[in-house]
Order: sequence, then C-alpha cells, then structure tokens
Amino acid sequence: MLRILHIARRELRRMASNPMYVLCMVLFPLAVTFFFTSLMNEGQPESMPVGIVDQDNTSFTRKLTRSLDAFQTSRVVAHYASFEEARQAMQHGDIYAFLYFPKGTTDALLSSRQPVISFYYTYTSLTAGALLYRDLKTISTLGSAAVGSATLTAKGLTPKQISTFLQPVKVDLHTVANPWINYNVYLSTMLIPGCLLLFVFLITAYAFGQELKMGTARELLAEAGGSSFVAVIGKLLPHFVINLALFYFYLFYVFAAMHFPHGGGVGEILLLGFLSVTASMGFGVFMFGLLPSLRMSMSMCSLWGVLSFSMVGTAFPTFAMDAPLEVLSALFPLRHYFRLYQTCVFNSNPLVYDWPNIVALIAFMLLPLLVMRNIKRAYKNYVYIS
Repeated sequence: MLRILHIARRELRRMASNPMYVLCMVLFPLAVTFFFTSLMNEGQPESMPVGIVDQDNTSFTRKLTRSLDAFQTSRVVAHYASFEEARQAMQHGDIYAFLYFPKGTTDALLSSRQPVISFYYTYTSLTAGALLYRDLKTISTLGSAAVGSATLTAKGLTPKQISTFLQPVKVDLHTVANPWINYNVYLSTMLIPGCLLLFVFLITAYAFGQELKMGTARELLAEAGGSSFVAVIGKLLPHFVINLALFYFYLFYVFAAMHFPHGGGVGEILLLGFLSVTASMGFGVFMFGLLPSLRMSMSMCSLWGVLSFSMVGTAFPTFAMDAPLEVLSALFPLRHYFRLYQTCVFNSNPLVYDWPNIVALIAFMLLPLLVMRNIKRAYKNYVYIS
C-alpha cells in the first residue's frame, strides 16, 4: 500500500508538470459537456426555414401557409414563383423544405377532384428532415380535412358524425419517459459520455506510454518493487479520482441541474459512473499492454472510441445490424454504458434486468490482469524509438 501511495504521489507530480493532463482530463471534458448541452438546449430545432410555391394564390392556400408558419419548428421565409426556384434554394441551403400548391388547387378541392399538393424536404439533416416532414404532412392533411368538413357540414352532418368520418380511428399517443421529445435528452446522454470515455481511453494509454518515451519505466518498476500490478494501480489511482469526479459532475449536471428525466435512483447513477470510468481505464491499460507503444496504443484507443459512437445503438439499433456487427458491439464499453443507462436509469428497471452489461463492464475493468506480464516486459526491456 505504501508503494502504491508513493507511485500515486509521483504520478500527481507528473500530471501537474504536463499540461496535456489538465487539458484532456479537466478542460476538454467540461467544454464538451457544456457545448453539447447548450447546443441542444431548446430540446428541438425551432423556426427552420421553409419556402412556399403558391401558384393558386387563394385565401385557402394562404391560410394553409399561415398555419405552417405558426408551427414551432417551421418558419416560412420566402415565396417562390416556380418549382425550379424553390428547388435551387433548397439545394443552396437557403431552405430545408418547400410546399407546392399548383394552380387550381382550391377549385379542385371544392369540386372533390382530389388535387395534388406536393412538399419537398431535404434529408441531408436527419433531424430537420423528420421534423419538417411531420409539419408538412400535417398541413396537407389539415387542408383536405377542412374542405371535407365544410362539405359535410353543408350536407347537414353533425360535428360528431363529421369527426368520425374524417378520423375513423382516434390515436391516443403516449411518449414514454421523454414526453417532450427533447433531442438534448436523446443525444447528450450518448455523445457526452462517449467523448468523456474517449478521453479516459487516450489519457490512460498516454500516461503509461509516457513512461517509455521519457525513459522512466524502469524507475517506476523499481519503485513498485518489480511488481507491474503495483505500478499500474499506483499510476491509475489519481487518474481514477479525477476521471470519476468529472464523470459524476456530468451526471449531476444533466440529471440535477438540467433535470433530464431519470426514473432510476442515486445508487444506480453512481454505479453507472463508477463502472463506466473503471471499465474505460481498464480498456486503456489493456490496449497499452497489448501494444506497448505510446503511438500505437493511443491510436487503437482513439479508433475504438470513435467507433463506439456508431456501435452504441442510438442512431441505428444494434439488433438491426448484420449479425457480426451486433456481436462486435459488445466489445465497446460505451455500448454497455448506454444499455445500463437506458434500462436502469432512464426506464427505472431493477439492476437485475441488465446484469449482462454490468458483468461486461466489470470484465473491461479486469482486462489489465491479462497484460501485466507484457507491461512488465515492456518496462524492463523496451527502448523507445521516436
């Protein structure tokens, strides 16, 4: 224990003398946390630019245009004389979508000839495309419903009969756990932890690789009494305290300060932070032991961290991936973090429901035990080549 504490003090002195540690362990994680949460602070994009091509120019089409402009996510910013002008504006990025009323739209509606109202939207931005599709689809449906309601009223039907005719099936929609459909809740709870764990990967491999680069590896091994286990634990101790404090700060900030929905209790949240940080540190040490080189271990950690964003299963669910990729997703700590968060914190299920992912994170934590001999051999015999 005295050797571990001595090595931990030694590591603290090295960290204080190297600004890279302050940047990657404190400043960058805080910057990422505040950047993403403030970027999506409104929950959903608002007032996205939409264009109108109104060749009919009647009170009915103008009313539909005003209704579209009243939506929170859409804002009518321009009227175009032709389809071609609107198409070019959308390709240039001036608008995300446009609604096209051909000439004779109102007359055709009133005479039940079923006109075609077209809307075009870009899917280069997935979120903008999905939200604008919803608004444009709603406006088109409301337009036909308004004319249908007027026609049925003229025929003498009651409001209840008209409602049943226009909407034979009434939808009772319940958005569970995130009723606001807040994209900050969806995305920040994956992007920010992904970045934080990536920093943990990199700085852990960097700390062990620096011993080789600076020629202090044998000195560290001597201070550890020749035990690579003591050397690893001593070096990781200050990293663990700082990384865990920063991760807990993130969890406190999003759940307590920003009031992200969470059904799980404080115990589940604290366990989530502890397992995620220790698993990521274990993975960083494992990569260094597997590839005892500053450059190679950091490159592999960087690659693994970046791939985690695709394999976590938020943008594209893992069960819909090809079978080999679905199996491969289990090799990423971020995947198990997100499953544990989703099951036990977000949806407030008991921890026993997610025991496979807890076991997986513990396995990542224990990975360094497999490479202790490699680390000792590298520290005794490896010669750094710049």
